[in-house]
Amino acid sequence: MIKWFSKKDVHLDPKDFSVLKTDMHSHLIPSIDDGSQCLDESLDLILALNDLGFSKIITTPHTMSDFYKNTPEIINNGKEEVKKALKKLNSNVEFEASSEYYVDYDFQQKINSGEFLTFGSKYILIEFPFIDNPKNIDEIIFQLQLSGYNVVLAHPERYMYFDLKDYKNFTDKGVFLQLNLLSITGYYSPEVKEKAKQLIENDLVSFVGTDCHNIRHAQKLKECFTNSLWHQLSKSEKLLNNTL
Repeated sequence: MIKWFSKKDVHLDPKDFSVLKTDMHSHLIPSIDDGSQCLDESLDLILALNDLGFSKIITTPHTMSDFYKNTPEIINNGKEEVKKALKKLNSNVEFEASSEYYVDYDFQQKINSGEFLTFGSKYILIEFPFIDNPKNIDEIIFQLQLSGYNVVLAHPERYMYFDLKDYKNFTDKGVFLQLNLLSITGYYSPEVKEKAKQLIENDLVSFVGTDCHNIRHAQKLKECFTNSLWHQLSKSEKLLNNTL
């Protein structure tokens, strides 16, 4: 049921994230990046996301050569710690881990080494700098694809140097675009919200993620339930979250 309050303000009945099944972008392993800082916080966040409708979480700690020097071993050890704690709580949430890889020099040197953590059909989640357009993007994507990876670009709407033409160029090259759910609420900025709207209206989004770092994010996500952009996005046949 739709309730009309004014010409500009449409209230939609709440719609949770259960249609997605899986959240594939978050930072929920304790004390290894800028996300959860202790095990109790990780558990609180996982249970909060479960309450929002997610039955499976593939968390993605940062891997960055300058700040978060995570390795598959560090991430997997943290994952197992969290899984044991969830089992003690008798939680039925599936919990797995990959990583969000920052595209820097070190990352490029490892493309042929097979050291990356992936999810699903060998999807690899990558992120770019927020300020400067990285060099050699096409070459990096080509190298990853040549090595058998399916490239997923994290939160493209947050890169202010990209426009709709760039987004379409990515998808034409076989890159999957992952939208942050909080972007549609204006959490990051009105400009990011506008870019998110463009991506949704042009049906360019293949994955959505919470990018949850803390309880504030988890609480804010509930605002999406009545957001028209989320309702529109949830009907897209292009979304792949529920295949993971």
